[in-house]
Amino acid sequence: MLTAFARAFKTPDLRKKLLFTLGIIVVYRIGTNVPIPGVDYRNVQTCIDNAEANSGLFGLVNMFSGGALLQITIFALGIMPYITASIILQLLTVVIPRLEALKKEGQSGTAKITQYTRYLTVALAILQGTGLVATARSGALFQGCPVASQIVPDQSIFVTITMVITMTAGTALVMWLGELITDRGIGNGMSILMFISIAATFPSALWAIKEQGSLADGWIEFGTVMLVGFVMVGLVVFVEQAQRRIPVQYAKRMVGRRSYGGTSTYIPLKVNQAGVIPVIFAASLLYIPALIVQFSSSTAGWATWVEANLANPAATAHIVLYFLLIVFFAFFYVAISFNPEEVADNMKKYGGFIPGIRAGRPTAEYLSYVLNRITWPGSLYLGLISLVPTMALAGFGANQNFPFGGTSILIIVGVGLETVRQIESQLQQRNYEGFLR
Repeated sequence: MLTAFARAFKTPDLRKKLLFTLGIIVVYRIGTNVPIPGVDYRNVQTCIDNAEANSGLFGLVNMFSGGALLQITIFALGIMPYITASIILQLLTVVIPRLEALKKEGQSGTAKITQYTRYLTVALAILQGTGLVATARSGALFQGCPVASQIVPDQSIFVTITMVITMTAGTALVMWLGELITDRGIGNGMSILMFISIAATFPSALWAIKEQGSLADGWIEFGTVMLVGFVMVGLVVFVEQAQRRIPVQYAKRMVGRRSYGGTSTYIPLKVNQAGVIPVIFAASLLYIPALIVQFSSSTAGWATWVEANLANPAATAHIVLYFLLIVFFAFFYVAISFNPEEVADNMKKYGGFIPGIRAGRPTAEYLSYVLNRITWPGSLYLGLISLVPTMALAGFGANQNFPFGGTSILIIVGVGLETVRQIESQLQQRNYEGFLR
Protein backbone atom coordinates (compact mmCIF):
# COMPACT_ATOMS: atom_id res chain seq x y z
CA MET A 1 0.00 0.00 0.00
CA LEU A 2 2.82 2.40 0.89
CA THR A 3 4.56 1.54 -2.39
CA ALA A 4 1.37 2.40 -4.30
CA PHE A 5 1.15 5.81 -2.56
CA ALA A 6 4.81 6.49 -3.36
CA ARG A 7 4.24 5.58 -7.01
CA ALA A 8 1.17 7.82 -7.11
CA PHE A 9 3.15 10.85 -5.94
CA LYS A 10 6.00 10.04 -8.34
CA THR A 11 3.63 10.26 -11.32
CA PRO A 12 3.44 14.01 -12.24
CA ASP A 13 -0.18 14.26 -13.45
CA LEU A 14 -1.52 11.96 -10.73
CA ARG A 15 0.43 13.92 -8.12
CA LYS A 16 -1.24 17.12 -9.34
CA LYS A 17 -4.65 15.50 -8.99
CA LEU A 18 -3.91 14.30 -5.46
CA LEU A 19 -2.55 17.68 -4.34
CA PHE A 20 -5.51 19.47 -5.93
CA THR A 21 -7.90 17.16 -4.07
CA LEU A 22 -6.07 17.79 -0.78
CA GLY A 23 -6.30 21.55 -1.39
CA ILE A 24 -10.06 21.37 -1.94
CA ILE A 25 -10.39 19.30 1.24
CA VAL A 26 -8.50 21.98 3.21
CA VAL A 27 -10.82 24.69 1.84
CA TYR A 28 -13.83 22.57 2.75
CA ARG A 29 -12.63 22.01 6.32
CA ILE A 30 -11.92 25.72 6.76
CA GLY A 31 -15.48 26.53 5.67
CA THR A 32 -16.93 24.13 8.24
CA ASN A 33 -15.43 26.26 11.01
CA VAL A 34 -16.45 29.75 9.78
CA PRO A 35 -19.65 30.86 11.58
CA ILE A 36 -22.39 32.62 9.68
CA PRO A 37 -23.35 36.23 10.53
CA GLY A 38 -25.94 36.73 13.24
CA VAL A 39 -24.82 33.83 15.47
CA ASP A 40 -23.35 34.17 18.95
CA TYR A 41 -20.37 31.83 18.62
CA ARG A 42 -19.68 31.68 22.40
CA ASN A 43 -23.18 30.46 23.17
CA VAL A 44 -22.90 27.88 20.40
CA GLN A 45 -19.68 26.50 21.89
CA THR A 46 -21.28 26.44 25.33
CA CYS A 47 -24.16 24.32 24.00
CA ILE A 48 -21.83 22.03 22.04
CA ASP A 49 -19.86 21.32 25.22
CA ASN A 50 -23.12 20.31 26.89
CA ALA A 51 -23.29 16.53 26.38
CA GLU A 52 -27.06 16.38 26.82
CA ALA A 53 -27.68 19.14 24.29
CA ASN A 54 -25.32 17.57 21.77
CA SER A 55 -27.37 14.36 21.52
CA GLY A 56 -30.49 15.76 19.93
CA LEU A 57 -32.33 14.84 16.75
CA PHE A 58 -29.81 16.35 14.36
CA GLY A 59 -27.03 13.77 14.70
CA LEU A 60 -27.36 12.38 11.16
CA VAL A 61 -27.21 15.76 9.39
CA ASN A 62 -24.47 16.94 11.74
CA MET A 63 -22.42 13.86 10.85
CA PHE A 64 -22.76 14.52 7.11
CA SER A 65 -21.69 18.14 7.62
CA GLY A 66 -18.57 17.21 9.59
CA GLY A 67 -19.91 18.80 12.78
CA ALA A 68 -20.68 22.10 11.01
CA LEU A 69 -24.45 21.90 11.57
CA LEU A 70 -24.37 22.29 15.34
CA GLN A 71 -21.71 25.00 15.01
CA ILE A 72 -24.00 26.84 12.52
CA THR A 73 -21.22 27.65 10.04
CA ILE A 74 -21.38 28.61 6.36
CA PHE A 75 -21.19 24.89 5.45
CA ALA A 76 -23.75 23.93 8.11
CA LEU A 77 -25.96 22.05 5.65
CA GLY A 78 -22.95 20.32 4.12
CA ILE A 79 -23.55 17.77 1.38
CA MET A 80 -26.95 16.63 2.71
CA PRO A 81 -29.12 18.74 0.33
CA TYR A 82 -27.22 17.33 -2.66
CA ILE A 83 -27.62 13.77 -1.38
CA THR A 84 -31.35 14.31 -0.86
CA ALA A 85 -31.74 15.89 -4.33
CA SER A 86 -29.84 13.02 -5.97
CA ILE A 87 -32.00 10.40 -4.26
CA ILE A 88 -35.21 12.25 -5.19
CA LEU A 89 -34.16 12.53 -8.86
CA GLN A 90 -33.18 8.87 -8.90
CA LEU A 91 -36.59 7.88 -7.58
CA LEU A 92 -38.43 10.24 -9.94
CA THR A 93 -36.55 8.76 -12.91
CA VAL A 94 -38.54 5.55 -12.41
CA VAL A 95 -41.86 7.41 -12.09
CA ILE A 96 -41.62 10.26 -14.65
CA PRO A 97 -41.26 9.09 -18.29
CA ARG A 98 -39.50 12.33 -19.30
CA LEU A 99 -36.65 11.73 -16.83
CA GLU A 100 -36.44 8.08 -17.85
CA ALA A 101 -36.09 9.14 -21.49
CA LEU A 102 -33.34 11.61 -20.53
CA LYS A 103 -31.47 8.85 -18.70
CA LYS A 104 -31.48 6.71 -21.85
CA GLU A 105 -30.12 9.54 -24.03
CA GLY A 106 -26.59 8.99 -22.74
CA GLN A 107 -24.21 11.79 -21.81
CA SER A 108 -26.48 14.66 -22.87
CA GLY A 109 -29.40 13.29 -20.86
CA THR A 110 -27.19 12.70 -17.83
CA ALA A 111 -25.96 16.32 -18.03
CA LYS A 112 -29.58 17.52 -18.04
CA ILE A 113 -30.45 15.40 -15.00
CA THR A 114 -27.34 16.75 -13.24
CA GLN A 115 -28.57 20.28 -13.94
CA TYR A 116 -31.97 19.44 -12.44
CA THR A 117 -30.17 18.00 -9.40
CA ARG A 118 -28.31 21.29 -8.90
CA TYR A 119 -31.51 23.32 -9.04
CA LEU A 120 -33.23 20.98 -6.58
CA THR A 121 -30.17 21.13 -4.28
CA VAL A 122 -30.42 24.93 -4.05
CA ALA A 123 -34.17 24.74 -3.39
CA LEU A 124 -33.68 22.14 -0.65
CA ALA A 125 -30.83 24.24 0.83
CA ILE A 126 -33.17 27.24 1.11
CA LEU A 127 -35.81 25.06 2.77
CA GLN A 128 -33.40 23.34 5.16
CA GLY A 129 -31.56 26.59 5.91
CA THR A 130 -34.85 28.27 6.86
CA GLY A 131 -35.71 25.33 9.10
CA LEU A 132 -32.28 25.39 10.75
CA VAL A 133 -32.48 29.14 11.43
CA ALA A 134 -35.99 28.78 12.87
CA THR A 135 -34.81 25.89 15.06
CA ALA A 136 -31.78 27.87 16.29
CA ARG A 137 -33.92 30.94 17.06
CA SER A 138 -36.43 28.89 19.08
CA GLY A 139 -33.68 27.18 21.09
CA ALA A 140 -34.75 23.69 19.95
CA LEU A 141 -31.42 22.99 18.23
CA PHE A 142 -29.78 22.20 21.59
CA GLN A 143 -32.09 20.49 24.05
CA GLY A 144 -31.10 21.00 27.67
CA CYS A 145 -28.70 23.90 27.01
CA PRO A 146 -29.38 26.93 29.24
CA VAL A 147 -28.30 29.46 26.57
CA ALA A 148 -29.93 27.69 23.59
CA SER A 149 -32.44 30.52 23.08
CA GLN A 150 -29.62 33.11 22.94
CA ILE A 151 -27.74 31.61 19.98
CA VAL A 152 -29.34 34.13 17.58
CA PRO A 153 -29.56 37.40 19.57
CA ASP A 154 -30.94 39.52 16.71
CA GLN A 155 -34.08 37.85 15.37
CA SER A 156 -34.98 40.49 12.79
CA ILE A 157 -36.10 39.50 9.29
CA PHE A 158 -32.99 40.97 7.66
CA VAL A 159 -30.64 38.88 9.82
CA THR A 160 -32.74 35.76 9.21
CA ILE A 161 -32.68 36.24 5.43
CA THR A 162 -28.92 36.88 5.56
CA MET A 163 -28.36 33.64 7.48
CA VAL A 164 -30.46 31.60 5.03
CA ILE A 165 -28.72 33.11 1.99
CA THR A 166 -25.29 32.45 3.54
CA MET A 167 -26.05 28.78 4.22
CA THR A 168 -27.57 28.33 0.75
CA ALA A 169 -24.49 29.87 -0.85
CA GLY A 170 -22.34 27.58 1.31
CA THR A 171 -24.23 24.53 0.02
CA ALA A 172 -23.77 25.69 -3.58
CA LEU A 173 -20.05 26.17 -2.90
CA VAL A 174 -19.77 22.66 -1.41
CA MET A 175 -21.47 21.26 -4.52
CA TRP A 176 -19.02 23.17 -6.74
CA LEU A 177 -16.03 21.92 -4.72
CA GLY A 178 -17.24 18.35 -5.12
CA GLU A 179 -17.58 18.77 -8.88
CA LEU A 180 -14.07 20.26 -9.04
CA ILE A 181 -12.69 17.12 -7.37
CA THR A 182 -14.60 14.99 -9.87
CA ASP A 183 -13.33 16.95 -12.90
CA ARG A 184 -9.79 17.92 -11.91
CA GLY A 185 -9.04 15.70 -8.91
CA ILE A 186 -9.06 11.97 -8.38
CA GLY A 187 -12.81 11.75 -9.04
CA ASN A 188 -15.89 10.86 -6.98
CA GLY A 189 -15.88 14.34 -5.46
CA MET A 190 -19.18 14.35 -3.55
CA SER A 191 -18.41 11.03 -1.92
CA ILE A 192 -14.92 12.21 -0.90
CA LEU A 193 -16.37 15.32 0.78
CA MET A 194 -18.87 13.08 2.58
CA PHE A 195 -15.99 10.82 3.65
CA ILE A 196 -14.02 13.79 5.00
CA SER A 197 -17.07 15.14 6.86
CA ILE A 198 -17.62 11.86 8.69
CA ALA A 199 -13.93 11.12 9.33
CA ALA A 200 -13.44 14.62 10.81
CA THR A 201 -15.78 13.78 13.71
CA PHE A 202 -13.96 10.56 14.65
CA PRO A 203 -11.09 11.93 16.82
CA SER A 204 -13.30 14.11 19.03
CA ALA A 205 -15.96 11.39 19.39
CA LEU A 206 -13.40 8.75 20.35
CA TRP A 207 -11.69 11.05 22.81
CA ALA A 208 -15.08 11.92 24.35
CA ILE A 209 -15.68 8.20 24.97
CA LYS A 210 -12.29 7.99 26.69
CA GLU A 211 -13.04 11.06 28.83
CA GLN A 212 -16.48 9.74 29.86
CA GLY A 213 -15.11 6.29 30.73
CA SER A 214 -14.54 5.18 34.32
CA LEU A 215 -12.40 2.03 33.93
CA ALA A 216 -8.65 2.78 34.03
CA ASP A 217 -9.30 6.46 33.27
CA GLY A 218 -11.43 5.48 30.28
CA TRP A 219 -8.73 3.55 28.43
CA ILE A 220 -10.60 0.23 28.74
CA GLU A 221 -13.73 1.73 27.18
CA PHE A 222 -11.59 3.40 24.52
CA GLY A 223 -9.81 0.14 23.68
CA THR A 224 -13.07 -1.81 23.59
CA VAL A 225 -14.65 0.71 21.25
CA MET A 226 -11.60 0.63 18.96
CA LEU A 227 -11.63 -3.19 18.90
CA VAL A 228 -15.34 -3.29 18.05
CA GLY A 229 -14.73 -0.62 15.40
CA PHE A 230 -12.00 -2.65 13.70
CA VAL A 231 -14.20 -5.78 13.74
CA MET A 232 -17.07 -3.81 12.20
CA VAL A 233 -14.82 -2.35 9.51
CA GLY A 234 -13.57 -5.85 8.62
CA LEU A 235 -17.14 -7.16 8.45
CA VAL A 236 -18.29 -4.25 6.28
CA VAL A 237 -15.34 -4.67 3.89
CA PHE A 238 -16.08 -8.41 3.61
CA VAL A 239 -19.78 -7.93 2.85
CA GLU A 240 -19.34 -4.88 0.59
CA GLN A 241 -16.91 -6.84 -1.60
CA ALA A 242 -19.18 -9.92 -1.72
CA GLN A 243 -21.10 -10.46 -4.95
CA ARG A 244 -22.89 -13.17 -6.88
CA ARG A 245 -21.46 -13.46 -10.40
CA ILE A 246 -24.00 -14.76 -12.91
CA PRO A 247 -22.19 -16.09 -16.03
CA VAL A 248 -23.31 -14.74 -19.41
CA GLN A 249 -22.33 -16.25 -22.77
CA TYR A 250 -22.60 -14.35 -26.06
CA ALA A 251 -23.18 -16.36 -29.23
CA LYS A 252 -21.06 -15.76 -32.30
CA ARG A 253 -22.64 -13.87 -35.18
CA MET A 254 -21.32 -13.01 -38.62
CA VAL A 255 -21.57 -9.45 -39.96
CA GLY A 256 -20.10 -9.49 -43.47
CA ARG A 257 -16.77 -11.24 -43.17
CA ARG A 258 -16.28 -10.41 -39.53
CA SER A 259 -17.26 -12.50 -36.54
CA TYR A 260 -18.66 -10.82 -33.44
CA GLY A 261 -19.47 -12.25 -30.02
CA GLY A 262 -18.45 -15.61 -28.73
CA THR A 263 -17.19 -14.09 -25.48
CA SER A 264 -18.18 -14.89 -21.90
CA THR A 265 -18.68 -12.42 -19.05
CA TYR A 266 -20.74 -12.17 -15.90
CA ILE A 267 -23.34 -9.97 -14.19
CA PRO A 268 -22.08 -8.91 -10.73
CA LEU A 269 -24.93 -8.77 -8.21
CA LYS A 270 -23.67 -7.34 -4.91
CA VAL A 271 -24.97 -8.67 -1.62
CA ASN A 272 -25.51 -5.06 -0.51
CA GLN A 273 -26.92 -3.80 -3.78
CA ALA A 274 -28.64 -0.79 -2.15
CA GLY A 275 -25.59 0.61 -0.35
CA VAL A 276 -26.23 3.02 2.52
CA ILE A 277 -29.40 4.58 1.09
CA PRO A 278 -31.87 2.35 3.06
CA VAL A 279 -30.22 3.44 6.32
CA ILE A 280 -30.54 7.13 5.35
CA PHE A 281 -34.17 6.65 4.32
CA ALA A 282 -35.06 4.83 7.55
CA ALA A 283 -33.32 7.37 9.80
CA SER A 284 -34.91 10.32 7.97
CA LEU A 285 -38.38 8.77 8.20
CA LEU A 286 -38.03 8.10 11.92
CA TYR A 287 -36.94 11.71 12.55
CA ILE A 288 -40.16 13.15 11.09
CA PRO A 289 -42.59 12.34 13.98
CA ALA A 290 -39.97 13.34 16.57
CA LEU A 291 -39.44 16.69 14.85
CA ILE A 292 -43.21 17.26 14.67
CA VAL A 293 -43.50 16.71 18.42
CA GLN A 294 -40.51 18.94 19.09
CA PHE A 295 -41.90 21.89 17.15
CA SER A 296 -45.51 21.45 18.25
CA SER A 297 -44.65 21.49 21.98
CA SER A 298 -47.73 19.36 22.60
CA THR A 299 -48.39 17.59 25.91
CA ALA A 300 -50.93 15.12 24.52
CA GLY A 301 -50.63 11.40 25.06
CA TRP A 302 -49.48 10.67 21.51
CA ALA A 303 -46.73 13.30 21.76
CA THR A 304 -45.44 11.76 25.00
CA TRP A 305 -45.46 8.29 23.43
CA VAL A 306 -43.58 9.48 20.32
CA GLU A 307 -40.99 11.28 22.43
CA ALA A 308 -40.47 8.24 24.67
CA ASN A 309 -40.37 5.58 21.94
CA LEU A 310 -39.55 6.98 18.48
CA ALA A 311 -37.29 9.87 19.55
CA ASN A 312 -35.26 7.67 21.90
CA PRO A 313 -32.73 5.52 19.98
CA ALA A 314 -32.47 3.05 22.89
CA ALA A 315 -36.24 2.38 23.00
CA THR A 316 -37.45 -1.04 21.84
CA ALA A 317 -40.05 0.44 19.47
CA HIS A 318 -37.41 2.64 17.84
CA ILE A 319 -34.98 -0.28 17.36
CA VAL A 320 -37.61 -2.63 15.91
CA LEU A 321 -39.13 -0.03 13.60
CA TYR A 322 -35.69 1.16 12.47
CA PHE A 323 -34.68 -2.40 11.59
CA LEU A 324 -37.90 -3.12 9.69
CA LEU A 325 -37.66 0.15 7.75
CA ILE A 326 -34.07 -0.63 6.70
CA VAL A 327 -35.12 -4.08 5.41
CA PHE A 328 -38.10 -2.60 3.55
CA PHE A 329 -36.13 0.21 1.92
CA ALA A 330 -33.36 -2.22 0.93
CA PHE A 331 -35.83 -4.26 -1.13
CA PHE A 332 -37.56 -1.10 -2.39
CA TYR A 333 -34.37 0.55 -3.62
CA VAL A 334 -33.06 -2.64 -5.25
CA ALA A 335 -36.41 -3.03 -7.04
CA ILE A 336 -36.23 0.46 -8.58
CA SER A 337 -32.48 0.49 -9.31
CA PHE A 338 -32.11 -2.95 -10.96
CA ASN A 339 -34.66 -4.02 -13.57
CA PRO A 340 -34.30 -7.74 -14.43
CA GLU A 341 -36.58 -7.44 -17.46
CA GLU A 342 -34.49 -4.63 -18.95
CA VAL A 343 -31.27 -6.59 -18.38
CA ALA A 344 -32.81 -9.71 -19.95
CA ASP A 345 -34.01 -7.74 -22.99
CA ASN A 346 -30.57 -6.20 -23.52
CA MET A 347 -28.92 -9.61 -23.28
CA LYS A 348 -31.38 -11.06 -25.79
CA LYS A 349 -30.85 -8.11 -28.14
CA TYR A 350 -27.08 -8.69 -28.30
CA GLY A 351 -27.23 -12.49 -28.38
CA GLY A 352 -26.39 -13.10 -24.73
CA PHE A 353 -27.77 -15.88 -22.55
CA ILE A 354 -27.20 -17.46 -19.14
CA PRO A 355 -26.05 -21.10 -19.54
CA GLY A 356 -28.98 -23.39 -18.79
CA ILE A 357 -31.55 -20.54 -18.87
CA ARG A 358 -33.64 -19.62 -21.91
CA ALA A 359 -33.40 -16.03 -23.15
CA GLY A 360 -36.21 -13.57 -22.54
CA ARG A 361 -38.74 -14.00 -19.74
CA PRO A 362 -37.08 -17.06 -18.09
CA THR A 363 -33.86 -15.04 -17.80
CA ALA A 364 -35.71 -12.13 -16.14
CA GLU A 365 -37.41 -14.51 -13.70
CA TYR A 366 -34.06 -16.14 -12.87
CA LEU A 367 -32.39 -12.77 -12.26
CA SER A 368 -35.29 -11.66 -10.07
CA TYR A 369 -35.10 -14.92 -8.08
CA VAL A 370 -31.34 -14.58 -7.49
CA LEU A 371 -31.67 -10.88 -6.63
CA ASN A 372 -34.35 -11.54 -4.00
CA ARG A 373 -32.26 -14.30 -2.41
CA ILE A 374 -29.12 -12.17 -2.03
CA THR A 375 -31.08 -9.06 -0.98
CA TRP A 376 -32.33 -10.81 2.16
CA PRO A 377 -28.88 -11.27 3.75
CA GLY A 378 -27.87 -7.80 2.47
CA SER A 379 -30.86 -6.12 4.11
CA LEU A 380 -30.43 -8.03 7.38
CA TYR A 381 -26.73 -7.08 7.36
CA LEU A 382 -27.65 -3.40 6.95
CA GLY A 383 -30.12 -3.57 9.83
CA LEU A 384 -27.71 -5.34 12.18
CA ILE A 385 -24.71 -3.15 11.35
CA SER A 386 -26.87 -0.11 12.14
CA LEU A 387 -28.21 -1.45 15.45
CA VAL A 388 -25.29 -3.35 16.97
CA PRO A 389 -23.34 -0.22 18.09
CA THR A 390 -26.42 1.22 19.80
CA MET A 391 -27.27 -1.98 21.69
CA ALA A 392 -23.80 -3.34 22.47
CA LEU A 393 -22.10 -0.06 23.46
CA ALA A 394 -24.92 1.72 25.25
CA GLY A 395 -23.12 1.03 28.51
CA PHE A 396 -20.17 3.18 27.37
CA GLY A 397 -22.28 6.28 26.79
CA ALA A 398 -22.68 5.79 23.02
CA ASN A 399 -25.44 7.71 21.31
CA GLN A 400 -26.56 8.18 17.70
CA ASN A 401 -23.39 10.25 17.15
CA PHE A 402 -21.20 7.25 17.99
CA PRO A 403 -18.38 7.24 15.40
CA PHE A 404 -18.63 3.55 14.51
CA GLY A 405 -22.34 3.70 13.78
CA GLY A 406 -23.75 1.88 10.79
CA THR A 407 -24.15 4.86 8.47
CA SER A 408 -20.68 6.29 9.08
CA ILE A 409 -18.87 2.95 8.71
CA LEU A 410 -20.76 2.03 5.53
CA ILE A 411 -19.96 5.37 3.89
CA ILE A 412 -16.30 5.48 4.98
CA VAL A 413 -15.58 1.90 3.86
CA GLY A 414 -17.48 2.25 0.58
CA VAL A 415 -15.89 5.57 -0.40
CA GLY A 416 -12.46 4.40 0.75
CA LEU A 417 -12.59 1.24 -1.35
CA GLU A 418 -13.85 3.15 -4.40
CA THR A 419 -11.13 5.82 -4.08
CA VAL A 420 -8.39 3.22 -3.77
CA ARG A 421 -9.74 1.42 -6.85
CA GLN A 422 -9.69 4.66 -8.84
CA ILE A 423 -6.10 5.45 -7.84
CA GLU A 424 -5.01 1.90 -8.65
CA SER A 425 -6.68 2.02 -12.08
CA GLN A 426 -4.94 5.32 -12.90
CA LEU A 427 -1.62 3.85 -11.74
CA GLN A 428 -2.11 0.82 -13.98
CA GLN A 429 -2.82 3.07 -16.96
CA ARG A 430 0.44 4.97 -16.45
CA ASN A 431 2.69 2.14 -15.26
CA TYR A 432 1.65 -0.82 -17.38
CA GLU A 433 4.56 -3.27 -17.60
CA GLY A 434 3.01 -6.21 -19.44
CA PHE A 435 3.64 -9.86 -18.64
CA LEU A 436 7.45 -9.64 -18.71
CA ARG A 437 9.42 -7.14 -16.62
